[in-house]
Amino acid sequence: MKAYNLHGIGDLRYEECPLPELREGWCLVKVKSCGICSSDIPRVFTKGTYHFPTIPGHEFSGVVDKVASAENEKWLNKRVGIFPLIPCKECDQCKSGHYETCRNYDYIGSRRDGAYAEYVAVPVWNLIELPESVSFHEAAMLEPLSVALHAAKRADIQTGDSVAVLGTGMIGFAVAQWMKMLGAGKITVIGRSSEKRPIADSMNLNYIATKEEPIEEEFDDVVEAVGTPESVITALSVTASSGHVLLMGNPSGDIDLPQDVYWKILRRQLLVTGTWNSSYESGEPCDWTEAVDAIANKKVQVDALMTHCFPQEDLDKGLELMRNHKESYCKVMTDWNAKD
Repeated sequence: MKAYNLHGIGDLRYEECPLPELREGWCLVKVKSCGICSSDIPRVFTKGTYHFPTIPGHEFSGVVDKVASAENEKWLNKRVGIFPLIPCKECDQCKSGHYETCRNYDYIGSRRDGAYAEYVAVPVWNLIELPESVSFHEAAMLEPLSVALHAAKRADIQTGDSVAVLGTGMIGFAVAQWMKMLGAGKITVIGRSSEKRPIADSMNLNYIATKEEPIEEEFDDVVEAVGTPESVITALSVTASSGHVLLMGNPSGDIDLPQDVYWKILRRQLLVTGTWNSSYESGEPCDWTEAVDAIANKKVQVDALMTHCFPQEDLDKGLELMRNHKESYCKVMTDWNAKD
């Protein structure tokens, strides 16, 4: 099969790789769509994966091509989305059903080979069947959409709350949409420039471009979905007294807080919460089943978030676009096995 294999930091090769081997309870998924996550940029170019070589890619959908066990043959040829975290199911967090905070998890696309490939090995437990009304492109956005829903729930907003979301990637806009569905009042997306304003307008969201206009109001709830020191400081600074700050952006490095900003946490009695990943339980209601339902029933807009799509041979162009910010983008998608 063809795959993008990361042999070292910055050394990503599109090459022939052996098909993944399957063990009991696993299946082979033929990849149809795979999104490029912002976390893949440092993973490929600066930080690396947990070992080399590794095939990155964790936001994907496809068709079950092969199963290792006869008991799972019902999955053959099913259209599926995939929860990329593989829990140990033995730690205290797993035993309580909080798989997203597993202490010994594996992860498709960073700790084991992922979906920048024509085929990927996946535990059957991690499969979620797709209704025909959900496209492969939409299903490849289930992972960030579910992460955004998990964050919106942890924000624990009250009906009518004013909400600000810092970050104009897919997750930022997805969080804003979920916040609206959960009863928030005025919702404002905050970005640096006005390039993403059309996306906000299409979703009836307020928008502030900080390069062009100051933030002159405070918000009951603020979601930080960037992960830079500047964004965290802004989030803490624009939260109203007794407000809630939700941190979800992957940190770009160490986050240092000026003393006056730290004082705001204390003197405004802010509640600061962290969130990571999403809830999942095979065959049971969870963030993922809610996300599938929301896409299938057009409760959320995901098509508007996909700004670029590349064939598998040009995935490297998508990575470079995101790395160098040559043009405005939101969700960058790749198509796989398109000739089948």
